[in-house]
Amino acid sequence: MKVLLDIRDSKADFVLELLHNFSFIKTKEITPQKALLIEEIKEAVEEMRQIKAGKKKARNAMDFVNEL
Repeated sequence: MKVLLDIRDSKADFVLELLHNFSFIKTKEITPQKALLIEEIKEAVEEMRQIKAGKKKARNAMDFVNEL
């Protein structure tokens, strides 16, 4: 199982040290840019689920392209 944690900078060293003491846990730090990308992808997937469920209306692709 993979888990993404959001830890305050002031507590990060403590939490990482704690996690390193467990042989069954592997840690991998990611850059703030990657964390932001992951969050944006999660939001996009959730929006697609809402569109498919009919809870949200989809935008026209050409309107989206023109907006860029």
